[in-house]
Amino acid sequence: MPQDMTFDLPAARISPDLDGARRHHLDWVRRTGLAAGERSLAWYESWDMPRLAALGFPHARGPALDLLADAMGFFFVFDDQFDGPLGRDPAETARVCQVLIDIAHGAPPPPGADACTTAFADIRARGTEGAHPAWSARTAHEWEYYFAAQAHEARGRLRGTPADLDTYLEVRRGIAATDLPLSLGERAAGLTVPASAFHSPELRLMRRDAIDVTLMCNDVYSLEKEEARGDMDNLVLVLERARHLTREEALTAARGEVDRRVRRFDRLAAQVPTVGTQLALTEGERADVAAYVRVMAAWMSGYHAWQTETHRYRDAPRVVPPSGPGHLDRLLHTTSHRPPPTGPGTSPAR
Repeated sequence: MPQDMTFDLPAARISPDLDGARRHHLDWVRRTGLAAGERSLAWYESWDMPRLAALGFPHARGPALDLLADAMGFFFVFDDQFDGPLGRDPAETARVCQVLIDIAHGAPPPPGADACTTAFADIRARGTEGAHPAWSARTAHEWEYYFAAQAHEARGRLRGTPADLDTYLEVRRGIAATDLPLSLGERAAGLTVPASAFHSPELRLMRRDAIDVTLMCNDVYSLEKEEARGDMDNLVLVLERARHLTREEALTAARGEVDRRVRRFDRLAAQVPTVGTQLALTEGERADVAAYVRVMAAWMSGYHAWQTETHRYRDAPRVVPPSGPGHLDRLLHTTSHRPPPTGPGTSPAR
């Protein structure tokens, strides 16, 4: 079972505010409508998105951790909206996502917005309140990449075969959205990373490694679910096809890709103090850069710890059809795939 594979990552720490985040998040999910019925809510709760936030961002407290938990929940519910017919319609997916891209760049949500759009507009407004304009501008483009990449994952499903590794990574880094957790974690820590350091080769490579490690580990744990649905943007499937490997060999190769990136991250982290010296950063700036490195490292360890425990992967076969969506509710309003009515205790047939 891919879920039994382990990766060599440091032990994760956890925020002491987890219980408060769980209380807030449950109220938020109910208020936004991300889980429409009691059965949907029970399944969603078993994923424990606040625990992902608390493990991935052990430095976050109070409202900052609440925002991170809500963002994590949005990512997974939104991703599941493309498991059905919508996820095989690139044009409609692009149309739906353009509404969210506009919100990321400052547009208000449209009248009668669906639950996903409402939830995202709330996350974006809370995230940018009081934020530095440079951070808001950067994350607007990170959100744009995330939403725009959904249409290209849909193109991959129509193709029916895994892409080459470079094409896979371009799409997967988009749909994984892992630029955004790093940016949200940076904001939760109250950091101001100077642009000269943020865009240094060392930090850019470390950020890319932190992104790749989380998405590649996730591909291993979600392999069976994604393969059953016909998803093509999965590292194991890509390596299996490109290198003519058996399933077991492809899983081993996937672990090798993760290990290589973890080693490079650690090697580059040791070089960061020299970067600060050469750029003549102030003591405060160096402290923020060092803290940002810790944010990235904690995200890798925390995400790994959460996904080895969550019921989202371990219990999915007994809760949702293998070839169907991971979430029980269809929430996005579309032109050709209108969601059926839902009510307390009900969920759409999938």
